[in-house]
Amino acid sequence: METFDDSTLEEIAAIICGDEPKMKRRAGWELAQFFRRAGWEDVPDHDGSPRHQWVQEMLCERQEDASGNVERVVLRLADRREYQQQLSEYDAVLLRLQEILQLECRRIEYRKGLPCLVTYDPDTPPPAQRVELKVAISDVVSDPDLARAVQLRLDEAHICQKNGAYTSAVIMLGSLLEGVLVHAAEVRTATAQLRRPAGDTRLQELIQFAHTNGWIDQDAKMASDLLRTYRNLVHPLAEKRAKHSADFDTADLCWSTVNAVLNDLAASNAPDGC
Repeated sequence: METFDDSTLEEIAAIICGDEPKMKRRAGWELAQFFRRAGWEDVPDHDGSPRHQWVQEMLCERQEDASGNVERVVLRLADRREYQQQLSEYDAVLLRLQEILQLECRRIEYRKGLPCLVTYDPDTPPPAQRVELKVAISDVVSDPDLARAVQLRLDEAHICQKNGAYTSAVIMLGSLLEGVLVHAAEVRTATAQLRRPAGDTRLQELIQFAHTNGWIDQDAKMASDLLRTYRNLVHPLAEKRAKHSADFDTADLCWSTVNAVLNDLAASNAPDGC
């Protein structure tokens, strides 16, 4: 079992306590519950001593006698399920956690939505990570029937990618993106206006429209324009002219784009919006 430096354990203890700005703060009675959720057994309740000291001692003792896997604690800190509706606190914790782990030549990556701890060469730049979906479809789409259809497209796109049908996954994601942007244009209050009904508007114009109204950020807009290009590969002649077929990396890039747009749309959702 790999171990962490004592100074690293001290920093991990601070994150667990959550006394730094923007982080989830855990009261004394919550600390033992956190360790239990991380998979530790026979965890005593907090004894009333200073929280940070108690947590750090627990980490050091469990690492020394191998009765508790500290990696489980790290992974629980990086697990979105630990934060539920507190996504801003999750972001702050993950950022700080990655900074600490970097000194141990480790980092958090996500596989199938769950965190895992990996080692890496600090002299080699880490691979780009997919932007993860941090919101529910219902946070973006108010129409329950449409929300179900969008979720179905997401699920089917997952199936396509898992089975190597990358072009199909890209086409599915492109149509999903278009449908969500049409819905936003139809139900949100906009400062700029479309030249024609949203349902008759091309995806390129919908992307620009969403950005102009501040619903999606510049990076999401640029990535969406690229996804639109890949989506056009639905036409075999377009694929022939491009001399490019969608592969795993293409589909993975499109996933990041859709997730980024959905995250932005949820964040910019006005009370009377979608």
